Amino acid sequence: MDRRRFLAGCGCCGLLGAFPALSLSKTEYWQAPERFQRPAPGTDEGGLWAMLDREEAKLRRSLFLIRDKPLNDYLTRIACRLAGGHCPDIRIYAVRTPLFNASMAPNGMLQIWSGLLLRMANEAQLAAVIGHEIGHYLSRHTLDRLRDAKSRTAFGQFLGIALSAAGAGGSAPLAQLALAAGMFAYGREQEREADRIGLELMSRAGYEPMEASRVWEQLLAEINSEKDWSGEAADKSVLFASHPPTKERQEDLVARAKMLPARPAAYHEADYAGILATYRWGWLEDELKRRKSGETLALLQIMLQRSPQDSELRFFLGEAYRLRATEGDLRRSMDEYQAAADRPDTPAELYRSMGMIQRQQGDYQAAKISFQRYLAAKPEAVDAAMILNDIEKGVGQ
Repeated sequence: MDRRRFLAGCGCCGLLGAFPALSLSKTEYWQAPERFQRPAPGTDEGGLWAMLDREEAKLRRSLFLIRDKPLNDYLTRIACRLAGGHCPDIRIYAVRTPLFNASMAPNGMLQIWSGLLLRMANEAQLAAVIGHEIGHYLSRHTLDRLRDAKSRTAFGQFLGIALSAAGAGGSAPLAQLALAAGMFAYGREQEREADRIGLELMSRAGYEPMEASRVWEQLLAEINSEKDWSGEAADKSVLFASHPPTKERQEDLVARAKMLPARPAAYHEADYAGILATYRWGWLEDELKRRKSGETLALLQIMLQRSPQDSELRFFLGEAYRLRATEGDLRRSMDEYQAAADRPDTPAELYRSMGMIQRQQGDYQAAKISFQRYLAAKPEAVDAAMILNDIEKGVGQ
């Protein structure tokens, strides 16, 4: 296979073989490509493909790879619902990294990061993101980015940095994650094309296409909150380095969703909540460790709007205020803790945090009661001996 034929077909090795034609708007159509055939090993393109395979093997060995079968089966089902008969071309990897990102390589390797999964309100929103990445894949956008490399060595460095940052090469700092994600940033027209294809795939698969705009609406709210707090603009946000959300993009998604044929549409909120429940605590802890107070507070407030009685979310919102510790934040923390206290699903850690604030404020008797409640609820806690020692010493008196 010559280079031109490879480059023309590489990004199209996906799902559209299932559809005779893909409607992008009322006047645009995309003819379904043939499924991609792997290039011959002896060709230049075959050598690049071998590099992709080696990097994918590194990703499979990563300590950050989430190897939970129910989660991976669930993500694969969504991708296959969108991909139709071309499902075998796509391999999904869930990676524990607290940033909003998903990316798909030309060989069908699709990464989904936990920071993205945490932010989805339902399965339809996740399908919007996966459909968008498949749109990039079908349109050869990722391959176009890799073609910018000047040589095979540069290509290997380009891809290797990205996969290393995603966890394949060890514990990468967030600055490195931002750099790697930014290297895969697409142009505006490429993002628009992927959005159009993703919306169509959502609609055909039975998802509510309007949910795509709600994903970006939430991301805009997070970015604006961070800007208000730290002055960090969207173009400097680590969280959205490879997929910068804009108001124009969100509005365009709304307009295009309205153009699609009316079909029964689903959200699958309960299914998604059930899958997320296993991981949410750990992923929320990862979110706090990012130390992006504006984005984190906005995220938790949005999540609480959807589930106002969720004690776990109340606890983490209190933690976000406590860790930010600006004027009035300790009071805000206590308000959130007290709103969640005494419920059947109240996390034991909430009482420990209450005790820490009460001790800091000099209310040692209240702190002692809170610490005792923590130990009663979680007697095997790793810090139980330390807390017990504090209680025996009068909690700071």
